Amino acid sequence: MNSATHKVSRPVAQIMGTLVIAVASAAAIVPMVAQAMPGGPGGPGMMGGPGMMGGHAGHGMGHMLDRMLDKVDATEAQRAQIKQITQLAEADLRAQQEAGRALREQALALMAAPTLDAAAAESLRQQMLARHDQSSRRMMQAMLDVGNVLTPAQRSKLAEQMKRSGERMRERGTQRAPKSGDTKS
Repeated sequence: MNSATHKVSRPVAQIMGTLVIAVASAAAIVPMVAQAMPGGPGGPGMMGGPGMMGGHAGHGMGHMLDRMLDKVDATEAQRAQIKQITQLAEADLRAQQEAGRALREQALALMAAPTLDAAAAESLRQQMLARHDQSSRRMMQAMLDVGNVLTPAQRSKLAEQMKRSGERMRERGTQRAPKSGDTKS
């Protein structure tokens, strides 16, 4: 494909680039907020197991946030604003977590019933999707709010740091992944 056929005007490219950097930079905050809640976002892990932090959610999250803000040379005023944003988001997400628990209990009750009710299961699935969408919207809003506190240079620096961090995580993941045909249990 010829690259000339997909040219985007400079202002549109700048807006898109700014939006991507703002969202990516703020994305570092939301996992910290979500994991700072007991059991992570929506409870302990996806299926009732430990959260993504191996059951250690909440431990050191403030330290991780401080380190991230250190790396982008955040001012004390920015730190105070970001702390307030993350605390408000955490409170909102914690309330949503309770709703998620109730839905998971309903799902367990459906599975334990003598007869499976497909219509009830579909209704419950749609309620779960709506709750996840609500949580996702709240996390995105927190990301944008944090992004608006940071300068474009800080967001750029954070995006680069997140890129390196993601590469390290992928690298570690491929080192730990079982090889094809491995029969370890």
